[in-house]
Amino acid sequence: MILRDFQHIQTVVLDVDGVLTDGTILVTEEGHQLRTFHVRDGFAIQAAVQAGILLLVISGGRSAGVEKRLRGLGVAHIHLGVADKKTLLLQLCEQFSIDLKCTLYMGDDMPDLEAMSIIGLPACPKDAAEEIKAISRYQSPFAGGQGAVRDILEKVLKTQGKWPTSTIPKSN
Repeated sequence: MILRDFQHIQTVVLDVDGVLTDGTILVTEEGHQLRTFHVRDGFAIQAAVQAGILLLVISGGRSAGVEKRLRGLGVAHIHLGVADKKTLLLQLCEQFSIDLKCTLYMGDDMPDLEAMSIIGLPACPKDAAEEIKAISRYQSPFAGGQGAVRDILEKVLKTQGKWPTSTIPKSN
């Protein structure tokens, strides 16, 4: 894998559980399901949105909390409760004129496999299922929910010269 592969990415597709989260779901006595997100992933998501990268979130899970978190980061295209991710991805490609060759998809488990198999740059966190690792062209050194999303988005933005730089003045 060379950084040049990230240079032409225009669209990034992300799964939620196991990618944006560590895959753990804490269930309260009341039945509420809680997930944790890494703050650095959130920063990178905001930076990608501001830089004009089309971000799509496609998840089999349904959670108002997940949707609220992602909307707060500026993600406009959030698709939850999706059983057939490949079919939805193809519909979104038609709707938004997405070039699959210029698309990065980060997934971690079997529901992502078919959708990942049709895009230009399949990627996964280091703790993804073996089948996902086998088809991924890039494997992040970070686990899901532990900076894997930051890793890929930073590479995309840096190779395109769009990574935010500090605006703090240097002292003399």
